Amino acid sequence: MSEFDEYIVHGEPGQREKADAWQTAIGLQDVDGLKVSPYLVETARRHIEGDVSIDEARALIKQYYQTKSAHDAVDEEADVASSNIAKIINEPSFAFSVVGLITIHKRIFDGIFKFAGKIRDVDISKREWVLGGDASVSYQPAFNLREAIEYDLNREKEFDYTGLQINETIRHLSRFIADLWQIHPFREGNTRTTAVFLIKYLRSMGVPASNEMFKHHSWYFRNALVRASYKGLNIQPTTEFVELFLRNVILGESNELSNRSMLASISAPKIQSITNVAPKSQFDTFNCTLEELSVLRLITDNPKITQTALAERVRKSTATVKRITSSLVERGILIRRNGRRNGWWEIHKANV
Repeated sequence: MSEFDEYIVHGEPGQREKADAWQTAIGLQDVDGLKVSPYLVETARRHIEGDVSIDEARALIKQYYQTKSAHDAVDEEADVASSNIAKIINEPSFAFSVVGLITIHKRIFDGIFKFAGKIRDVDISKREWVLGGDASVSYQPAFNLREAIEYDLNREKEFDYTGLQINETIRHLSRFIADLWQIHPFREGNTRTTAVFLIKYLRSMGVPASNEMFKHHSWYFRNALVRASYKGLNIQPTTEFVELFLRNVILGESNELSNRSMLASISAPKIQSITNVAPKSQFDTFNCTLEELSVLRLITDNPKITQTALAERVRKSTATVKRITSSLVERGILIRRNGRRNGWWEIHKANV
């Protein structure tokens, strides 16, 4: 999706954030093969340019379909869901809880599904393209869905990322988000809800994650979650594809994301690991933690950024940021040039 690239490249900071949120929201509709209407694109443009607020944009979309005598319900779903997701992504608030997850689903699909924000009470199955159309992931039974969500979220809350190297962090996050998705607590819209929840979770941890992958590779994201969750006669669950996706999101790598590379057949005599990716990010060689990665990525974007601004962006105290930068300097990863007042940060290229 490239309708708003002009704002991301040349726009003011507020315009870039709005355009990024709209592109992400629109891209996520690919999960279910949905496309937005030209009217949605034009309305989004008006919001990006400041002519209307996000709530006014959403109201215009709703009014458009109320007054249109003949329209495609599929278009309406894509448009309404996109405008709702754009609003959620640009909000700073986030609740890492069962209620938070349910609320995201309700807010995305309010006015689209009668069951928006309601945990399903029936068992479901879905034939998956990535499994050759032959099989479905075994989703959580309907009778204990809330408990399953609580278990996964509580386990993640208790997990300590302190000192964990970034490769292990990405592997852990891949397993967490795949397990959460496999619960499939709603009748429809689970992948879009999971994606928005993940985006908000990464931001809450201060990770300057790129939404670029969700804009252009949301279907890959879904297929990767399927491969991480499905177990068959000749197929074992693997998070390798989710890890590739998250490496692009978190590390800013450019790993090729090919849906066909994930294709699996339940009749195949043997399934081998498809990917064997060498590290491509400069941050890989630093053996840094998630906190250190967040600081380094922000410095890469703005070498003159202050420690106060770093603390605000990574949602840590100034003292914590000073500790992180001091450690990076001591290890020869980060260099401070031209003093404290008028200086800048430099990442030591010799370590790349």
